Amino acid sequence: MSGRFGHGLVIGKFYPPHAGHHFLIRAAADACERVTVVVMAADTESIPLAARVSWVAEAWAGEPHVRVTGVVDNLPVDYDSPEVWAAQVALMREGLAAAPPAGPVDAVFSSEPYGVELARRFAAAPVVLDRARETFPVSGTKVRADPAAYWPELEPPVRAWLARRVVVLGAESTGTTTLSRDLAAALRARGGPYALTGWVPEYGRELTAAKLAVARATADPAGPEPTVFDLEWDDADFELVCRRQGEAEERAARGGGPVLVCDTDALATTVWQRRYRGAVTEPVRRLAAGLSPRALYLLTTDRDVPFHDDGLRDGEHLRPWMTGLFREVLTAGRTPWLELDGDRGERLRQALAAVDRMLAQGALLADPPG
Repeated sequence: MSGRFGHGLVIGKFYPPHAGHHFLIRAAADACERVTVVVMAADTESIPLAARVSWVAEAWAGEPHVRVTGVVDNLPVDYDSPEVWAAQVALMREGLAAAPPAGPVDAVFSSEPYGVELARRFAAAPVVLDRARETFPVSGTKVRADPAAYWPELEPPVRAWLARRVVVLGAESTGTTTLSRDLAAALRARGGPYALTGWVPEYGRELTAAKLAVARATADPAGPEPTVFDLEWDDADFELVCRRQGEAEERAARGGGPVLVCDTDALATTVWQRRYRGAVTEPVRRLAAGLSPRALYLLTTDRDVPFHDDGLRDGEHLRPWMTGLFREVLTAGRTPWLELDGDRGERLRQALAAVDRMLAQGALLADPPG
């Protein structure tokens, strides 16, 4: 590839990365033989440096002449201080040194007022784009304040990280699937970015159906047809449920809207493992502890919901006991949760009100230093 410049530099916090950032990188990629993107993040900011670097790198993985690196930047921001300027530029050079050698920087691409001075300190040409934010009217400040308003300007991994994950859980036949479906549908009906609201089904139910089909296919034709009561569950099954559930959740989060509705998760699986195996194993406990942050749990109770045996359920008598286990687990955690009862419409009303309270709090991202 050839271009006007040999080595272009793009500097930013990327807190979080958005379409305006990618416009800068794209301009540099199209005008330079090599591009280095240096992500600079403070320890006090809510999104880790490693996450930001990986998100930007993923977006540009198909452009081998674009390299992405990152440095921790806990320095103050003071554009009038020569000492701060020198320290900041030294950090940027550390970032450049961390990437494979690309030669001296001869162009600095920026949309910020400091871009001209930054280029001067690298003895490079200043390429200033979209300073007035007319081409891409978005900024990190705006996204942090209201991610949903700028959802189309975000790449899939950023959406996945920012999505508020709402998990519905409860004992057998307490309406978890019905409520989670209804909640996702009600949010999609709001339109805009919420039209993308995803719903993650319960993998454990899928696995139960598969195990039952296998049991029937391998049963003695002369004997009775196996039922759900004949199925055997081991600890590896619960590990599989956690992994499959998490994989489905991440796929849905990347392609979904500002809220993701999940019909159960790995934390709920710890309760189910207790129910079937008597204890929670360490692998399942670790998988539950490693979940992406939950924004809200909604617990469906057995009150007001008659037990419905669909051929995959076997625990009507255990519903109150399991509901108590869920209360115990949720109370021990830090995620807000709400217990729901009433008929189908009332439960949805309570759930939507809880989601709206959650959204009204904003993204709760720390402000950058400065």
